[in-house]
Amino acid sequence: MPEPILVTPVAIVVGGHREPADDYQGGVRAVIRLNPDYPLDAVQGLEEFSHLTVTWHFHLGSPDDVELHARSPRGNPRWPATGTFAHRNHRRPNRLAVSYPRLVRVDGLDLHVTDLDAVDGTPIIDIAPYFQAMGPRGQVREPAWPGEMLADYWTDAAERPV
Repeated sequence: MPEPILVTPVAIVVGGHREPADDYQGGVRAVIRLNPDYPLDAVQGLEEFSHLTVTWHFHLGSPDDVELHARSPRGNPRWPATGTFAHRNHRRPNRLAVSYPRLVRVDGLDLHVTDLDAVDGTPIIDIAPYFQAMGPRGQVREPAWPGEMLADYWTDAAERPV
């Protein structure tokens, strides 16, 4: 196996979601606050992009919660048991996630975003602009269960049932 990789977060999430949730991720604004030691020109030109590619760490998860075996998504027996690498949750070996929030504005080293499905205090590993030309090529294929499971994922948080 390769040697471990040392990664230092480039930013932290400020505001937005207060706790992890499976659904109702939409409509919430947050700030991605970059390391204050970075020069301001580190974000020069970023305001030209509508979306970001954000790699972040499930910091509230635990290495003890990693599950490498096949299991039904969200424990729902209606959906087929699938292996760890067919899931997108915190039970992954490195507990990393990738999100594509909308960039609302750049204010110094603060990136104001919406639709970021990380919580307040989340360490951000990397940030890049989303390039449409580097998105998936060809037709995207997936089974039915992700669409069923995520039907309310981007529903605005304000619409969450009480």
